[in-house]
Amino acid sequence: MNKKPIIIGIGELLWDVLPTGKKAGGAPVNFAYHASRFGAEAYAISAIGNDPLGDEILTEIDRIRIPYIVERVDYPTGTVIVELRDGIPDYTIIEGVAWDHIPLTDEMIRLARRADAVCFGTLAQRAEESRITIQTLLSHVPERALRVYDINLRQHYYSRELITASLRHCNVFKINDEELDLLRGLFDLETDTLHDFCRRFVALYNLRYLILTAGADYSAVFTPAGESYIDTPRVEVVDTVGAGDSFTGTFIASVLDGRPLAEAHRLAVDHAAYVCTQAGAWVGYDSSCDHCMIS
Repeated sequence: MNKKPIIIGIGELLWDVLPTGKKAGGAPVNFAYHASRFGAEAYAISAIGNDPLGDEILTEIDRIRIPYIVERVDYPTGTVIVELRDGIPDYTIIEGVAWDHIPLTDEMIRLARRADAVCFGTLAQRAEESRITIQTLLSHVPERALRVYDINLRQHYYSRELITASLRHCNVFKINDEELDLLRGLFDLETDTLHDFCRRFVALYNLRYLILTAGADYSAVFTPAGESYIDTPRVEVVDTVGAGDSFTGTFIASVLDGRPLAEAHRLAVDHAAYVCTQAGAWVGYDSSCDHCMIS
């Protein structure tokens, strides 16, 4: 029996406060959750407050059976106000919260040294303490592992310097078309087409994969050896919260399972489309998700 790959999501753990109520989430934890649905042994690393919202979010993580290293700190548990406009989320992210202060622990380092893949983003690096923790943990990840930088740009919490530093830590880069447009300006590459920009970055940062999602239109995966393009399926969208995270988690778990590029891409596309038909990021699974490999 093959050993399950160990996949880690490091970063924000928070409550998405939606018009219909609050749901637990955070991009790296969303990534870990969906990777676990496709056969990975997935972990979440973050921090929460010594408060009732922290107690509640641990109960939610226990419910979905994701193992975690989540430290309790003297800052409030993170919250994000999510407004939906035609199913598309708009985020107001509260500052000075627990996941801005993820402390580095020996337990985290031991786990990082065993990882087959780790996912991190820009947002969780907005504060110095978490940024140092994330970058230190990445230095302990084995060279063979996939280091996934899901750029996840939100509000003003990014800079060219932080993005460049993060790209140097990664070998998989996940970005959507709106973020890519922003980066073309930030890196003075406005004359590049979207796809030329992707090919440039694959070569420049020695990436194994660059994943580009373009919402309801298509997605593409670029590698040094080839590319894969798939149109986005037409579904009845409830909301798109966590759809990109589900795409990335599914793709990485599928690649680590030995699936070829085209098959891993197709599974990721179909799963993200399914997530869009459900409310929130940590969707339930039933017979309507006929592609899911629920362990």
